[in-house]
Amino acid sequence: MAAIHALFQKLIELGGSDLHLRENDRPKMRIHGTLQEIAEFPVLDRSLLTQMMKEIVPAEHFWTKYEQTGDIDFAYSMGEEARFRANYFTQFLGYGAVFRIIPSEVLTLDAVGAPEVFKKLGDLQSGLVLVTGPTGSGKSTTLAAIIDYINASYERKIVTIEEPVEFVHKRKKSLILHREVGLDTNSFMTGLRGALKSDVDIILVGEMRDQETIELALTAAEMGILVFGTLHTNSAAKTIDRIIDVFPTKKKSQMRSVMASALKGVISQQLLKSSDGTRRYAAHEILLYCTALPAIIRSGETMKLSSMMQTNGQLGMVTMDDCLDKLVKENKVTKEAAALKALDKSRFG
Repeated sequence: MAAIHALFQKLIELGGSDLHLRENDRPKMRIHGTLQEIAEFPVLDRSLLTQMMKEIVPAEHFWTKYEQTGDIDFAYSMGEEARFRANYFTQFLGYGAVFRIIPSEVLTLDAVGAPEVFKKLGDLQSGLVLVTGPTGSGKSTTLAAIIDYINASYERKIVTIEEPVEFVHKRKKSLILHREVGLDTNSFMTGLRGALKSDVDIILVGEMRDQETIELALTAAEMGILVFGTLHTNSAAKTIDRIIDVFPTKKKSQMRSVMASALKGVISQQLLKSSDGTRRYAAHEILLYCTALPAIIRSGETMKLSSMMQTNGQLGMVTMDDCLDKLVKENKVTKEAAALKALDKSRFG
């Protein structure tokens, strides 16, 4: 048994989400959003931490890359009990690592308490759907639940391109191929380019981080493929602006036009600790396609999206602040917690 398994078991027992290791420090775990030191474990010196980290890398070349670059990402399975997304890094005081637990079973949309409108995004035949939010906001869980809904409902070919592969979907109705950047393909761009040639219906792009990947994703959506992607933005308006901003000035107008025809939905998600501290609740801003959306995107007037979402609430749209207000009124989260995540913080003062 790998030495690190004792820490993984502790993380599972405490219901935590992340394990943090740093040279010359005790392990810390994030439990219901709060970082806690695990006092019964010893301080990790270079020798012990190296043993723990090196023992579970997928292949020798991963450790070589870590020593050369100071960063690697991969997924690790602890038998049938759990999977973890691992990030190794170096920092001023030495080695470090973070492990995020990935549930062994892919949760359904109903199980994660997702709004019913998320199923409509899974019902789409083509277009671009973005799930956004800061690190640790549950983007991967939400996307996995949408893919699971499609898998249970339709006979589709789905290709996921991730770094690393997190949720592994079992065969239901759909054919699902998981490709890991660094192992199965060189980059998100090359993986996406390969998927376009493979008679695919749906592509999940784990991260849309550069101009080439974003442009290919938009091209795929225009070609009639349903594309899901993620970005680290916290609102629909910032998501659209971020995508357009990666392009040079002379190309922005063209890409606004492409985006206007391709975009079918944006889910911006954040997690908040519950009022009693026993769990976390997801708050969503939901932008869906409607007749007014393309004109707003083409004109670049994304400041109008908030009022558009409020006007079209019957379609399932909601702004982040309205969702936070609902959670506060239902006594699920405190005003203070909502204010930290709100765009208009004065609303929760």
